Amino acid sequence: MSEDKDKDNINDVFKYETQWKDLFENKRFISEFCSDVLENYITKQRWYGGKASAIKYIDILNYFKIENDNDLFYGVILEVNFKEAFVQEYFLPIGLVKEKDYVDYQIISRLDLNGERSYLVDATLLESFRAQIFNKIAEGDKYKYEIVEYRRGRKCSDHSYESSRFLSGEQSNTSIVFNDKYILKFFRRVYTDQNPDYEISKFLTNNGYFNNTPGYSGSITLKFSDKNTMTLALMQELVDNQGDAWEYFVKNIERSYEKLSKHNYSVKNLEILPRYKQIELNQIDSKILEWFDLEIFEDVQKLALRTAEMHIALGMERINTAFTPRTYNYDYTVWLKNRLMYMLDNRINLLENNLHKLDGIMLDMANYLLENKKEVKARFLDFDETKLKSERIRLHGDYHLGQVLVNKRDFYIIDFEGEPESTIRDRKVKQPPLKDVAGMFRSFNYALYATIFNNLENYKKPLEELFHSAEVIYSHMVGVFLNTYIHKVQNNNLNIGYIKEIEFLLEYCLLEKAIYELGYELNARPRWSVIPLKGIYNILKHNLNE
Repeated sequence: MSEDKDKDNINDVFKYETQWKDLFENKRFISEFCSDVLENYITKQRWYGGKASAIKYIDILNYFKIENDNDLFYGVILEVNFKEAFVQEYFLPIGLVKEKDYVDYQIISRLDLNGERSYLVDATLLESFRAQIFNKIAEGDKYKYEIVEYRRGRKCSDHSYESSRFLSGEQSNTSIVFNDKYILKFFRRVYTDQNPDYEISKFLTNNGYFNNTPGYSGSITLKFSDKNTMTLALMQELVDNQGDAWEYFVKNIERSYEKLSKHNYSVKNLEILPRYKQIELNQIDSKILEWFDLEIFEDVQKLALRTAEMHIALGMERINTAFTPRTYNYDYTVWLKNRLMYMLDNRINLLENNLHKLDGIMLDMANYLLENKKEVKARFLDFDETKLKSERIRLHGDYHLGQVLVNKRDFYIIDFEGEPESTIRDRKVKQPPLKDVAGMFRSFNYALYATIFNNLENYKKPLEELFHSAEVIYSHMVGVFLNTYIHKVQNNNLNIGYIKEIEFLLEYCLLEKAIYELGYELNARPRWSVIPLKGIYNILKHNLNE
């Protein structure tokens, strides 16, 4: 049998004189798989994160068999090398479907193995693969496998596979629901380190500190050595929910703004609270509650409580050094400033290159930022660890309304992977818990302004009045959240500092978050850049006018 590649049509068939069980030992297959197949396939996948960069070449960093008595699959770690001189690693489980058994799978490649036609596909599409994976985790015998560890978690009560389905809407990973009780997330972008989502989920479950997050039910880890591991998958309890908190809050905020427009309530004289002023629910102006639902503020209060409980749990460890709180020190300050200076320079360059895409108020605020970039830099450099008495802890790291599930007006926090832009090691650096709080405040701000900008034609008020109403509501959401959050964490001995330190860290983290968001919006949806630009404008205006 010839091993020449058949090029009769655009859908090439790759021919090899080998069996499926020996395919990855065939050097020509490895060469052709990397050079002729993978780039075309992975660049079309939603989970591929390198679309903005040019691929130089792809290597197979590692591969391993996933098998039982009936079925064989491969787990493949891809190393994508880019022309811009950086590398990303991806996990691709693959399976073989014989031509006679092919249904409607997306094909990675067409093969001819010893004269038999078949198709390489992503193994997650095959139920036999999903069943085998679940059963290995449920078995939980980590010592049975030399390279790969399948671990059973405390919150896994089932012992065998029953059913599986894909979770829709997943972008950067692949999530599968098993037995209608568990959700397993295959990490597609992988790192030679423990994934923070796995690490924190396991910690919160095994220590029993925090119940409002899906419980750790299992995981898959690739071991290079005792100290070098790679998290491939995380399985957690499936939490009943009515969607995420972004959809929930936006829907309720839109309902309130419809009421405002319909009854034409006056908002000109409504008071914007002083920055970070803490308030109780019963202190909210009754004129606000004529059109903005009290239930939304009650939800903010409950979310503040869950956030505080999460931070208390993450900050109470005294033995496991990965989670023990730390004070501020010079090394942290150097790391922080270097990181923020790099981010700021990147955003300023990006903004300058995209000014032609902006107009109106957006352009005005962009120019204001460019005129005051030295002030932003000065604020970032104004971080003095010697003046801070609070502690740093492990964080959620990418905390916003989209990372929270809603169930019967309660909140469950998910996805502890951290900021997508950050390296895996940077995501594990202990930081002020107020950084998560700032992330949620920016998300409140987004929800309000997104409501306004997405419905401008429906609201019978000038833009200036709508902006004022948003700042009124935002200041009250912040006030309600802080009142609950600060009392809860301080009563449970989480050291976030006294009020001046709290306000400094909040302001610092809010500016950092808004600058970070600006990069995302300019790259992904320039018209939304108005929201982070407005946030940056408000912070700078406030400080420059003091």
